[in-house]
Amino acid sequence: MWDLDPKVLEKWDKEYFWHPFTQMKVYQEEENLIFERGEGVYLWDIYGKKYIDAISSLWCNVHGHNHPKLNSAIMKQLCKVAHTTTLGSSNVPAILLAKKLVEIAPDGLTKIFYSEDGAEAVEIAIKMAYHYWRNKGIEGKNVFITLSEAYHGDTVGAVSVGGIELFHGTYRDLLFKTIKLPSPYLYCKDVHGNLSSECTADLLMKLEEILKSRDDIVAIVLESGIQAAAGMLPFPKGFLKGVRELTKKYGVLMIVDEVATGFGRTGTMFYCEQEGVTPDFMCLGKGITGGYLPLAATLTTDKVFEAFLGEFGEAKHFYHGHTYTGNNLACSVALANLEIFEEEKTLEKLQPKIKLLSQRLEEFWELKHVGDVRQLGFMAGIELVKDKGKKEPFPYGERTGFKVAYKCREKGVFLRPLGDVMVLMMPLVIEEEEINYVIDTLKWAITELEKEV
Repeated sequence: MWDLDPKVLEKWDKEYFWHPFTQMKVYQEEENLIFERGEGVYLWDIYGKKYIDAISSLWCNVHGHNHPKLNSAIMKQLCKVAHTTTLGSSNVPAILLAKKLVEIAPDGLTKIFYSEDGAEAVEIAIKMAYHYWRNKGIEGKNVFITLSEAYHGDTVGAVSVGGIELFHGTYRDLLFKTIKLPSPYLYCKDVHGNLSSECTADLLMKLEEILKSRDDIVAIVLESGIQAAAGMLPFPKGFLKGVRELTKKYGVLMIVDEVATGFGRTGTMFYCEQEGVTPDFMCLGKGITGGYLPLAATLTTDKVFEAFLGEFGEAKHFYHGHTYTGNNLACSVALANLEIFEEEKTLEKLQPKIKLLSQRLEEFWELKHVGDVRQLGFMAGIELVKDKGKKEPFPYGERTGFKVAYKCREKGVFLRPLGDVMVLMMPLVIEEEEINYVIDTLKWAITELEKEV
């Protein structure tokens, strides 16, 4: 489409484009990838080099790039209308998608509020939960419980319920206060990385002590099954269900963030299914459109929805919404995304790939600089350490994870680490041969690291 000299593009990229989560001084000094096109699980840069997209373009691509059905859904809708407001009016794809999401969500989640990204989906849940108690005439509920090492996005509200000091510490004075429970994985793991049921019970007891002693709790906010942005820290089995039982017992709302885990990443459509949990709010994003367009959704219950009903003059309605809320194009491609899950039996075909990934991950334990290996479904993290025996990390400024990722690029595998955790979050449609190539390449790159340390 644009016939430009790659060197000119590289110059303009460094001159004009401020990238997210990127130290631009370093970026300006290095050679960086600029992608031009994609097909299936592959991306091509402006020089024509081919890469496996092993992080699903930041965990959102599901069925591969340039999927004909997803392309077609956008083009068909584009020939009708690209966008119409949903403030007091509606559109066909937004209605159909809302109905479909209710059908596939855990029972009891019956209302859909759209937004544009996962952080806003969480922000909406936080505001709705707080507003719910006000509309019910119950004053004084203004405290949220969350987890250390939590990540829910980068808006001020989402940061307030986050718990990663590196990301969130700078903004501490802007944030509302929360009560933090320990990260379940870090609290419960033994020297072998196993998570005990006794420890899970102890952590749930800590939560119950808080709920029993306070009447100012709005909700507990937590990720679903794994703390992904913290470096792939999985919850002990049963923890999410235990939290749900306690919130019901003490009349506290529960907000579950399935932005990273939703749409097949854990082996089921949503992780909540695996523990039989229906929260009061479930936040979705990333894979909702198959990685095509920005869209998110906050799902909630009739009970919450009805608290916002009243005469216009009562001003009980939810004062939140953006220009592109419920965008026609995004909802159209999201519907096509869900149809592909059914037509191509995506989740059924994923199960042997999860098994293969689990088997191949065992090989990383043999490597000198691998301190931990973590997995939930098709999500995995390999933690690099300087000293395996002492679990001593590499200094942050050495950017060890990035060095390994850059080595992988030499062999055509595109990865972006979380610090020194090498994240594997491949498109669900990747073939077993390609999974093996990604694993072989990452093992090679980590082994190469041993020569430099």
